[in-house]
Amino acid sequence: MSRDPLVVGHVVGDIVDPFITNASLRVNYNSKEMTNGSELKPSQVLNAPRVQIGGRDMRTLYTLVMVDPDAPSPSNPTKRENLHWLVTDIPETTEASFGNEIVPYESPRPTAGIHRFVFILFRQSVRQTTYAPGWRANFNTRDFSQIYNLGSPVAAVYFNCQRENGCGGRRCIR
Repeated sequence: MSRDPLVVGHVVGDIVDPFITNASLRVNYNSKEMTNGSELKPSQVLNAPRVQIGGRDMRTLYTLVMVDPDAPSPSNPTKRENLHWLVTDIPETTEASFGNEIVPYESPRPTAGIHRFVFILFRQSVRQTTYAPGWRANFNTRDFSQIYNLGSPVAAVYFNCQRENGCGGRRCIR
């Protein structure tokens, strides 16, 4: 049985195919570094996070995709994958703020259940024009990667989020 948190959290399978991590991706919300499966509330993720890509070659470029595969609810994800952020041409050794924001950051606001919010990083082979999709709902990371010849992801990280006073998919009993 795999202990890879991306497999256990069904990121591999629901959003991407199995891949080998070979890039450094750090995501910080309000100076708190995310790890796979971190629990964050909507009030903690109002603003875009600081996303850092490690490395030594600023000529190497990356594309960052952030999606919610559990929209509108984990039990009925009819909007899978909801696109929350898309940034291209991020130079290695820098942050996402140095890239080209194609789709502006949309803060997570889950209404039912515990949602996974996933950051997927792709290494670009060339600088290219990337177009914003006409919608956020039903974005498909696999199709996007194929259309722009991005190949397999090189890194991914996810956090869990539920409404501010939520208690998972069940009704709170006090």
